[in-house]
Amino acid sequence: MRIVIAGGHGQIALRLERLLAARGYEAAGIIRDPRQSEDLRAVGAEPVVLDLESASVEQVAEVLEGADAAVFAAGAGPGSGTERKDTVDRGAAVLFADAAERAGVRRCLVVSSMGADADRAGDEVFDAYLRAKGAADADVRSRTGLDWTILRPGSLTNDAGTGLVHLGVSTGRGPVPRDDVAAVLAELLDTPSTAGLTLELISGSVPVSVAVKDVAGN
Repeated sequence: MRIVIAGGHGQIALRLERLLAARGYEAAGIIRDPRQSEDLRAVGAEPVVLDLESASVEQVAEVLEGADAAVFAAGAGPGSGTERKDTVDRGAAVLFADAAERAGVRRCLVVSSMGADADRAGDEVFDAYLRAKGAADADVRSRTGLDWTILRPGSLTNDAGTGLVHLGVSTGRGPVPRDDVAAVLAELLDTPSTAGLTLELISGSVPVSVAVKDVAGN
């Protein structure tokens, strides 16, 4: 199974790539900076150098060709302004979805954010971020050519993962370790019956595999 991850050097992506490699899957991470390549190789992933802010749909589709699933985990990151929230958190997500459809990759996971809302009011950078994420989510949800699942984690932490989560359509706010977000993503990839769901995620008391089976109705 080959999975291509946009934003391959992100904190969640690196954790996910390590998990996928441990499962014997082939993970490829799209990165903008070639200096990050060795970090991906260290976790067992193939680095693919491509700037999603300037790449064409055809270029991204070429990377996705033959993949079993696509994961959008890219983001403009802290310190970026409102313009890059739109070009990366929205624009790159839409481009990635376009490319997945063109390459015939139906299974698509999107790492979004709790509170994402295309109609979010406010002039702060975080408001722009949530608008961009909300617009990207709405675009992906409108696509009949993708078997999408959107994951909206709560406040991300670098605490060690517990493997215990609360996953559902609405969870309320709360923190969640990036370790556990990556674990849920890996489980979602193995659970295609979660397609068509937008899910919130925070720390909880249910083992990851059970939580994913519960939302999938398995």
